[in-house]
Amino acid sequence: MKLWSLDAPRPSMLQGHRDRVLSVAWSPDGQMLASGSSDRTVKLWQRYTSSGEIKTRLYKTLVGHTNKVPSVSFDPKGEMLASGSYDKTVKLWRLDGTLIMTLHGHSDSVMSVNFSPDGQFLASASKDKTVKLWNRQGKLLKNLSGGIRVG
Repeated sequence: MKLWSLDAPRPSMLQGHRDRVLSVAWSPDGQMLASGSSDRTVKLWQRYTSSGEIKTRLYKTLVGHTNKVPSVSFDPKGEMLASGSYDKTVKLWRLDGTLIMTLHGHSDSVMSVNFSPDGQFLASASKDKTVKLWNRQGKLLKNLSGGIRVG
């Protein structure tokens, strides 16, 4: 991955994934970056200062998905991360790399995950033509269907 800065002439190279990076998301405080990849992992990258220069290093590799990870999203408080995968699941992670839970319910690849602005709800969108709304405890609250399948 290349991390561009408005203040630097060249991007930083973030090496760690073994396949294509499909998604990235910044934590609300800007101190952590998450990346989802075709290598079935989510990586957490941490920003730090060294000799007055802001740098980014690999902090944790989150392993648990069995297929590509096209979507990652931090909750607004920066307490957890959601990842959606072609393995039809959504995973919720603590930022120390601990898996909190796996959400099952989609019958096809999960293409997008996103928290509500207050962080109380998580939406997951799938190739199964549904959007599912979950609470923070992993309970399915609503199943929205009727979309047109694309891709």
